[in-house]
Amino acid sequence: MKKVAFYTLGCKLNYSETSSISRMFEDRGYIKVDFTDQPDIFIINTCSVTENADKKCKKIVKEAKKISPSSFVTIIGCYAQLKPKEISEINGVDAVLGAAEKFRLFDYLDDFTKGGVYASEIKEAKTYNASYSIADRTRTFLKVQDGCNYGCAFCTIPLARGKSRSDSIENIVAQAKEIARTDVKEVVLTGVNIGDFGIQDGRRKEKFIDLIRELDQIEGIDRFRISSIEPNLLSNEVIEFVAQSKRFVPHFHIPLQSGSDTILKRMNRRYLSDLYQSRVEKIKTIMPGCCIGVDVIVGFPGETEDEFLKTYNFLNELDISYLHVFTYSERPNTKAVDMEGVVDQGERNERSKMLRGLSEKKRRYFYEHQLGNTFEVLFEEDVQEGIMHGFTENYVRVAAKYDPILINEIKSVTLKSINADGHVEVEEPEEALIHH
Repeated sequence: MKKVAFYTLGCKLNYSETSSISRMFEDRGYIKVDFTDQPDIFIINTCSVTENADKKCKKIVKEAKKISPSSFVTIIGCYAQLKPKEISEINGVDAVLGAAEKFRLFDYLDDFTKGGVYASEIKEAKTYNASYSIADRTRTFLKVQDGCNYGCAFCTIPLARGKSRSDSIENIVAQAKEIARTDVKEVVLTGVNIGDFGIQDGRRKEKFIDLIRELDQIEGIDRFRISSIEPNLLSNEVIEFVAQSKRFVPHFHIPLQSGSDTILKRMNRRYLSDLYQSRVEKIKTIMPGCCIGVDVIVGFPGETEDEFLKTYNFLNELDISYLHVFTYSERPNTKAVDMEGVVDQGERNERSKMLRGLSEKKRRYFYEHQLGNTFEVLFEEDVQEGIMHGFTENYVRVAAKYDPILINEIKSVTLKSINADGHVEVEEPEEALIHH
C-alpha cells in the first residue's frame, strides 16, 4: 500500500481540511505516515496569509524530495489557488490543485502517477466541503463556514477561497455528534468568517446564533470554543448566549486590525472603533473573567505615527487579554498594494515590537485578575521536558508535571499567585501545578 504524508501551513481551517482529506486517503487504503517516513505521496496544504509563502512552500518541497526522492508532491490550499503556475514550476512539484479541486484530488490525479495544474477561477469554488480534524483527541477544529464576501483592502482570502458559504445546521450538528462519540472534549468552531454563517447556494438561510444554540444541546462534548469572529457580527445576542451557555466557554477572539477610524476606513473594515469598544464592554459587563484576544495589523499604508499611537492607546485602555500582532506585508491583487503612504519596513517592525510588549502586559494583567478563582483545566497530550499543559475555560494556559492519568481529563484548579518568572502557581488535589 502507498504511504502518504501531510504538511499544513496556516490556520485552523486549513488544519481541519487537511485532516478530512487525510481520511479520504485512509478510506481508500493508503497508509498515513509522518513526513519523515519516506512517503510515496506528499500533500502540502498552503496558506496565502503567511509571509514568504513562496519560500516556505519551496523549502517544504525541497525537504520532501530529500526524504523521498521518487515521491509524488501535490500542493493544495490558498497559495495554490493564488499562484498555481508559479508553484508548478517549483522543482519537485508534481501537481497543483486549487480551491474548487482540492477535495476531488482523486478525480484529477488518478493513482498519483498523473500530474498537472488544476486550478479553475475562484468563482468556480461554490461547493461547501465539510471538514473536521481528529488527530488530537483533546481538541477538534470543526469547520462551519468557508469563503468571505468582505473586501478588506489587505486580504487575499476571498481570492483564494471564494464567496461566503456554509453547511446546514443539521449537517454540522450531525458532524458534532460524530465527534462526541470519540474521546474529544473540546470543539473549536472555525471558518474564514464564521459570524457570517448561514449562506447556502448564495442566499442566507440560517444564522450563527441558531447554530450555537443547537450545538449547546449536544451531549458528549464538554466545551465549544468560538474562533475568530468579526466585531460587527458578534451581536449582543451571541454574547448573552455564551454568558449563560452550558458548553460555550468565555473566550472570544475579535479582530480589530486598527484602533484608528481613519485606517479602518482605508482598510475597508465594516465597523469603527466605538463599535469595537462597545463589544468589549458588553462582554466584560456580563462575563468579567472572559478572555478576549485581538488581531492587529501595524504598518498599513497611511498609518502615520499618530495613527499608530491611536491604536496603541486604544488597546492600552481596553480590557482585553492578549494580542496577535501582524506586520503588514504587501499582497498582489489587493487594494492596499497600490495605496500611498507606504510605511518603512523598519518602522513597521518597531511598531510590532511595541504592540507585542503591550500584549505581554495585557496577558499578565488578565492573569493577575484571575488569581484566587477556581477553573476547569483540560489537560492535553502536549509534553515538553516532563511538563504537560492545559487550558482553563477562559484560556489561561497551565502546566503540570507529566502524569499520564491527567491527559484529556478536565480537573478543577485554583490559581494562587504569579511567581518571579511570571508563572501562575495553582492548586489541584493531586498535583502542584504551575502556569506556563
